[in-house]
Amino acid sequence: MHSEDQTFPLQARLRIGNTRIAFVGTLSDPASLNALDMRLWLSGKSMSDLYPLTGVTLPDTPPFATEGHLSAELAPGANVFRYEEFTGRVGGSDIGGSLTYAEGEPRAMLTGKVYSELLQFTDLAPLVGGGPPPAAARAAATAPPGPAASERLLPTAEFRTDRWNAMDADVEFTGKRVVQAEELPIDNVQTHVSMAGGKLMLKPLGFGLAGGRVDATIRLDGTRKPMDGEIDLRMAGLKLKQLFPDFAPMQTTFGEVNGSTALSAKGNSIASLLSTSNGEMKLLVNDGAISKALLETAGLNIANIVITRIFGDKDVQIHCAASHFVMTDGVLDSKLFVFDTEDAIINISGTADFAREKLDFDVRPHTKGLRIFSLRSPLYVQGTFVQPDVGVKKGPLLVRGGGALVLGIFAAPAAALIPLIAPSHGEPNRCEALLAEMRGKARAP
Repeated sequence: MHSEDQTFPLQARLRIGNTRIAFVGTLSDPASLNALDMRLWLSGKSMSDLYPLTGVTLPDTPPFATEGHLSAELAPGANVFRYEEFTGRVGGSDIGGSLTYAEGEPRAMLTGKVYSELLQFTDLAPLVGGGPPPAAARAAATAPPGPAASERLLPTAEFRTDRWNAMDADVEFTGKRVVQAEELPIDNVQTHVSMAGGKLMLKPLGFGLAGGRVDATIRLDGTRKPMDGEIDLRMAGLKLKQLFPDFAPMQTTFGEVNGSTALSAKGNSIASLLSTSNGEMKLLVNDGAISKALLETAGLNIANIVITRIFGDKDVQIHCAASHFVMTDGVLDSKLFVFDTEDAIINISGTADFAREKLDFDVRPHTKGLRIFSLRSPLYVQGTFVQPDVGVKKGPLLVRGGGALVLGIFAAPAAALIPLIAPSHGEPNRCEALLAEMRGKARAP
């Protein structure tokens, strides 16, 4: 017979599939399995591979390795495991924190806090459906209508909702700095992840970006087939000079970006969610500048072609860029999309079909006053998201001095953007005048 306080040493190295496990510690009274106390090392290709071993629902991740203190209070049907003060890496990101996994009814519960000092943006992609694609058969059976998965731009990898009902969760995450590229200043990521009965919610989800703030709430209902999804996002006070620190014309501006998005959808991947989305998107860019070099750096190939055809290679001062899009069953319709520049007002109208990944936009520049304008014919943007086509529409030339004509016909969309207006460091917001003029009466050129 063993006394209740007698302990026994444990040490082992295991490899199960792609996962490596090593531990050294003690087990008290093996006959009754009272408690476990050990140092634990875990590594593998993805944290999701731990699910068959532990029953803990973890996301698909890049290769990982962690080390921490594992303790357990063991009782039939009520085991409690604590992985405390762990440190490690996931892909190129560091992680640390403490987690507790408690068995119970109706489901087990995962609670705790996780932090990262330096988080690589690419390591976040699998968490939002942008990771490795699923098996070909599953992708073909569940992909939204339209081009094949290999021809799509949007991620088709599915969320593993079948595992969401295995446990509930209440975990806080903090990321001090996020790196996508050296030029993209994201910091102070904070989110509260809760999962209950197969329903996942990130509320709040927020991070600092370019001197401003992005805040969102994301809800995903994994009990629905297909899954229900909702996102409510707000951008406030993003400074253009910090978004583009290497673009000299932007360094003299006090311009800001403000916006909001509210969408609801059904689907089991990012592609299928967007292909069924309903809602609206609004954006204001106040007092900025744009150039071919800037667009090339940002990877905005379509915008690069459009701006180059209209203005050539020179830098263009933008007094205001205002957009109000409505999404209906996956089709994004531009109720208002206007650029007010020093030389012209550019109106963009048309749709983007996310189910078929098709573009169909008209770009109509209207010169201001009697300034000579290099291109007075409208442009078209068509084709697919992967292979867009930009060209000059055949037909009559636009009339010079038509800037006034495009104003005054967008009263409702313009009014919807007014709440996004905010002064920049006491400087006047150039979008305010443009929206006020749009809400006025239409005038002939």
